[in-house]
Amino acid sequence: MSQSRIAAIDVGNDSVKAIFGKLESEMYIPNVIARDIEDRPVIGIEELNDKDPLDGIHIRVHSPALKENNGIYRVGNLATKSDNASELDPGSSKSEVDQTLIMLFASIALDAVNEKQEGLFKRANHVIEANYTLGTGLPLREVKEGKDVGYRSQLLSSVHQVEFLITPKYQGLKVNIKFDEVKVYPEGFAAFINLVMDNDLNITNKDLIDKRIIIQDIGGLSTDIAVIKNRNVDDDKAQGFNIGVSEALEAIREEIRSKHGVELDSRRDVVEIITKKNDRNHIMVKGSRTSVHDITDRILLELAKKQYRLLRNMWQKNSQTEICYFVGGGAMVLKDYLKALNNSLDGYNIDFFEDEKESIWMMSNAYYKLISEFVRKNEIEQDKAAVKN
Repeated sequence: MSQSRIAAIDVGNDSVKAIFGKLESEMYIPNVIARDIEDRPVIGIEELNDKDPLDGIHIRVHSPALKENNGIYRVGNLATKSDNASELDPGSSKSEVDQTLIMLFASIALDAVNEKQEGLFKRANHVIEANYTLGTGLPLREVKEGKDVGYRSQLLSSVHQVEFLITPKYQGLKVNIKFDEVKVYPEGFAAFINLVMDNDLNITNKDLIDKRIIIQDIGGLSTDIAVIKNRNVDDDKAQGFNIGVSEALEAIREEIRSKHGVELDSRRDVVEIITKKNDRNHIMVKGSRTSVHDITDRILLELAKKQYRLLRNMWQKNSQTEICYFVGGGAMVLKDYLKALNNSLDGYNIDFFEDEKESIWMMSNAYYKLISEFVRKNEIEQDKAAVKN
């Protein structure tokens, strides 16, 4: 029997962040897909295998969990270059769209075909039988609506197959993915785990562990606000909202197109423009460096005001809160605007993760900690049972 490999995967609106095994492998893929044909045209086919597989993900996905089964897709970097590229729509539920599952299966299949896993999974006739124990998450709103139950059972109930078509190094390989266990965590709770515990689930932030905390997780499509009291998420007070940064990024992209005639491939390009270290809020127009500060400032400040109102309302209902942490990719985009608003208005005790990577990888790190602890406890129980028998 194949061994079960740990996968901790955050399917964020902007990108998928995945951690595998014993922290020895991580993967970052833009969350963009595009429908495609089986024989996609490739210039220089003989050089295909010299390229990075992550830049040429071209797959067929078979799974009973998908509404559109057996679809052929470009995924990630390759999809951003397509005219029909698809990103998650504002208002959609992460647990109910095919794109979430396609990104999840693609990242796992890419880990399974890696030559480093050759001794781990059974391989025969270009087919890899891959067993995984998955830790992932859904927005708080979807968990409160009970959508995590159906999402988990979809993943557990069948085998999901990813076939690599014209993908560098992996062309012609198929991966059958079977989940031995799936844990779906609410995103706000995961953020708390990451704040206070290390990878071995030892408490590293004793100052924070017994404080009353608000965690405002700003994503692409939604915002989760978790209220932490007595080391637990207060389920009654935790709330999820259908407001994220995607619509603002789309509005910036559209205004740049109409005002400057510059077509940006995806929201990812907008994020780069507003977060890059040098020439921030500048684009090239006909070879000239051009500021888009007026567009980005107006649209992002408007969104920051909405996020600040959510914080203010939540703090009023939880007046003994000691600190609010802003987390997630959206918090990185809005950080300067939220700090400026807070300084000029209420002056709440708020904090951000200055380390951009830590903020962006927070959810996948938390899922890794939680699923690893689950596996560890499971192994202890199995050892106890074996000793009894």
